Amino acid sequence: MSLTSHAAQTVFDVLDPARARALQATLGLSPSISEGDALPPFFHQAHFWDARVAGDLGEDGHPKVGGGLIPQMGLPRRMWAGGRVEFRRPLCAGTPAERRSFRESVESKSGRSGALAFVTLRHEIHQDGDLRVTEWQRLVYREAGGPAPEAPRAPGDEDVRETARFDATMLFRYSALTFNGHRIHYDLDYATKAEGYGGLVVHGPLLAQLLMLLAERQGGPLASFEFRATSALTCAEAAVLCWRRDGSCWVRGPDGRLCMEARAG
Repeated sequence: MSLTSHAAQTVFDVLDPARARALQATLGLSPSISEGDALPPFFHQAHFWDARVAGDLGEDGHPKVGGGLIPQMGLPRRMWAGGRVEFRRPLCAGTPAERRSFRESVESKSGRSGALAFVTLRHEIHQDGDLRVTEWQRLVYREAGGPAPEAPRAPGDEDVRETARFDATMLFRYSALTFNGHRIHYDLDYATKAEGYGGLVVHGPLLAQLLMLLAERQGGPLASFEFRATSALTCAEAAVLCWRRDGSCWVRGPDGRLCMEARAG
């Protein structure tokens, strides 16, 4: 099944510099952003919260599906499969902004783990009357249980590598700053017993954020960035962030598996 819709949602926010500084600190960076400064790429994840009361949340901590951008598909497990971001102009800290969100498509498929549904959302962020950032977010929904797909092997020909380490505190802080209630990131019993992971799961957008900052340090300001998650990484595992001069980026797990692949433009 493939469904295209114009379902839309608009959220307004003032891009609070204090929240941006808190995200810098969470990422291990010096908290330096002030009002009027350009935000680093992807820092809009800490803004435009869609706050819901507890009764509107599902068992996993995400907002219940149906009646909004995400249709009811009868598939309870959700993960962020990947995305693409186009950066036209930097967003400015301390200035009001508007995010317009649209559901572009819903696709149903069948995989080794059973039924799957892929939902693509498009977010357009405007500030001072200009379209500054366009983001495509690809979510995957699947059945409860079932085997995890076999992870591919990561390349070993990077030009630059950095090691990233995580702990429960970092994951909790990132969840709080992005208002992401998914329990796999902070509730160990739920992550291991209900969803079958080997520990608390590192957020896909957190890995993408770290790759974007690496790519910007090595290649300069980003015009675009596309990423795809291929294997979950738990917070007990060190990750190797990799960058190659052709713009390719990836996250390699400690066992050599590919956790995320990306391309900076």
